[in-house]
Amino acid sequence: MTWHLAQIWRHPIKGIGAESLEHVGLQVDRPLPLDRAWAVLEEGGEAADGWRPCRNFLRGAKGPSLMAVTARVEGEAIHLSHPDRPDITITPGTAEAAPALFAWLRPIYPTDRRGPATLVKAPPAGMSDAPFASVAVLNMSSLRALSQKLGQSLDPRRFRGNLWLEGLAPWEEFDLLSKRLRIAGAELDVIEPIGRCRATEANPETGKRDANTLAALEDGWGHTQFGVYAMVRRAGRVTVGDEVTRA
Repeated sequence: MTWHLAQIWRHPIKGIGAESLEHVGLQVDRPLPLDRAWAVLEEGGEAADGWRPCRNFLRGAKGPSLMAVTARVEGEAIHLSHPDRPDITITPGTAEAAPALFAWLRPIYPTDRRGPATLVKAPPAGMSDAPFASVAVLNMSSLRALSQKLGQSLDPRRFRGNLWLEGLAPWEEFDLLSKRLRIAGAELDVIEPIGRCRATEANPETGKRDANTLAALEDGWGHTQFGVYAMVRRAGRVTVGDEVTRA
């Protein structure tokens, strides 16, 4: 079966909101444009320049309700929605952005967790869970296999991927490690598998934990990995429906 690009997603604020795209321009040694461009440092988090591990930030593993946030970028503004909160628009980098965002987040974030402290701008390589300029490549067939194992349909947003591929066999993405992919004019090297956390247990429609994804992965396949990290080696514009091949 021919492989093709099924979905494109980005997450303008790390752990807070997903946005569906029809096309995007990939750049060499950069993450997907505006993916994890900002992050909310928690109280007591490591206040350093550059990339920092995910433990320093607000995220869905700590506050599952964050998984129900949707995002939309419009110019420099980010529009955020949540089923339990009024819509909000912020412009990161302005004086008003962080206080407004933190006030909006507090009612949907656990009170026994460290709260928001600083809205930080990511370095050029982004602020994914990997310490390099990663693009998360995921496999729709693997999602269906995990859904079947759990006995429920899993929303792709649980896994916060960037590029979802269709046409591969379940788990075939792991056979692509150390290989190069071509999507339209862009090329990406597949670097490493993505280890998963409890964020994937939360339903993006409700923000409630309703699927033991980690246990299902371990029981079914002996690991808790889902998807692979890749790096862009040749720039190009990619569009949903584009053919995907090995370069």
